[in-house]
Amino acid sequence: MVSSTSLEPVIELRGVEKHYQMGDTLVKALRGVDLRIYPGDYISILGPSGCGKSTMLNILGCLDQPSVGQYFLDGIDVSKLSDDNLSQVRGKKLGFIFQSYNLIQQLTVVENIEVPLYYQGLSEKESREIAVDLACRVGLSKRLDHKPTELSGGQQQRVAIARALSNDPAVILADEATGNLDSKSGGDILEIFDQLNADGKTLILITHDEGMSKRTSRTIRLKDGEIAFDSRREEVTA
Repeated sequence: MVSSTSLEPVIELRGVEKHYQMGDTLVKALRGVDLRIYPGDYISILGPSGCGKSTMLNILGCLDQPSVGQYFLDGIDVSKLSDDNLSQVRGKKLGFIFQSYNLIQQLTVVENIEVPLYYQGLSEKESREIAVDLACRVGLSKRLDHKPTELSGGQQQRVAIARALSNDPAVILADEATGNLDSKSGGDILEIFDQLNADGKTLILITHDEGMSKRTSRTIRLKDGEIAFDSRREEVTA
């Protein structure tokens, strides 16, 4: 799904820089990044090791804050929020999908999906209904009571996707989400991403896989902490 840039951006970076002090050296991981992401965008962010992808993920995901510049997420300037307020915004506005799944091994499929809902003030019944519905949506209707050790890698990533959707986030961030999967399982996960975007979700895929640029409707390439390339396609074929 390709968004219309006549909409208000769901993400806007204004002159964002991120600096790290490494001994006597000041490392500039991001250098004056300006970026607008719109509702319904389907984006792959690519670049070589050390280009700033991980730093960009941490900034976009409210896991870190800019050294310089502003970051607006769904209309909220999160650049200078306290850690507690940043955590609240992150829990309400963002969904995360990681390469390593990050599931809680002692919990079942449904219970893992319910975790973000504990902070939303929902009743146990409401949380369970949402979790079961999402599990079914990603093809796990027959695995509701299974624990992660009883699932394949592809199934575990489906749980992670359902968990990321549980708070109905404004943006879904996926970090090398198919990196630990075989080609068949990885393809299945990408088809789920395609469908989520077709349903209107905003997805940002952080990846080293050049093939992603052929799948997503927008490709951003980073080089030395700057956006070297930002291109949108009107029509995308998987």
